[in-house]
Amino acid sequence: MIVVMEKNASDGEIELVQERLRRENFQIHLSQGVERTIIGAVGDRSRVDLEFLEALPGVEKVVPIMKPFKLTSREFREEDTVVPVGDTCIGSGALQIIAGPCAVESREKYLEIAAMVKERGATMLRGGAFKPRTSPYSFQGLEEEGLKILAEARELTGLPVVTEVMDQRSVDLVARYADVLQIGARNMQNFFLLREVGMVKKPVVLKRGPSATLEEWIMAAEYVVSGGNPNVIMCERGIRTFETYTRNTLDLSSVPVVKRLTHLPVIVDPSHGTGKWRLVEPMARAAVAVGCDGVMIEVHQNPAEALSDGPQSLTPENFAGLVNNLTRFQENGRS
Repeated sequence: MIVVMEKNASDGEIELVQERLRRENFQIHLSQGVERTIIGAVGDRSRVDLEFLEALPGVEKVVPIMKPFKLTSREFREEDTVVPVGDTCIGSGALQIIAGPCAVESREKYLEIAAMVKERGATMLRGGAFKPRTSPYSFQGLEEEGLKILAEARELTGLPVVTEVMDQRSVDLVARYADVLQIGARNMQNFFLLREVGMVKKPVVLKRGPSATLEEWIMAAEYVVSGGNPNVIMCERGIRTFETYTRNTLDLSSVPVVKRLTHLPVIVDPSHGTGKWRLVEPMARAAVAVGCDGVMIEVHQNPAEALSDGPQSLTPENFAGLVNNLTRFQENGRS
């Protein structure tokens, strides 16, 4: 449930409500907006009399939340969450373009592509140091050496870096180098990992699992937020359907639905969502049209020689065209 405090409620009145809820073993989450202070309370609602709560000084109303997700819901927070990343933000209205290769293959190649995508309009860098692959014989990433290369690219370009964390043992290591921790689709319901990143003060990109419903995806975000980390960025990357022409089926309806049900920003990955480089730009334009806060694009100097995901990677030249077209498309949509 949420307790909505009156506009001019004092600090003492807010603390009184929190103390009453803590006494009944509720988990408290305080959200102080410009107009209102909202106290989110997660626990056994039968342990407290709602009418008694509403009678406390400074309380405007008490609203039960019926949805299984509480802290990520619009009922808990009406304002959009804006996630700060370096000198920029995700969810502030400006379209963020996260770009780079699927994997960090070598220092020379990554620093080169990082400079290329920055010059062509990227606002953040992506690249995998740890690569979960279907085959154990495929390239698995450079691990900590890859993280060091990502950090060097950040220093050279000034752009924040996003990279995947594979398990709870490597969270501290990845957080030491990266600006944003990515939870991959295969790990979306790795609840131990979700709890661990919930305790880290770094933004988290949470990719939708290939067979996850929207509610399951949002509940995964709830694990992170309930752990104390409110900076979750949802990422639609396609789901598994009966269609085999594309790698996945990019479910763009999820963007307006998740933005209506939750206060979290939503980005889209049309590279994994389609698996075909020719489809990346049209689906990126479609993602912008439905209101996404950013796109994640795979770019490689020579996709034919990429160690992973070459068929869905854009060349730097194609990426430059995508950025120009997305910028014009977004400007035309606002005019």
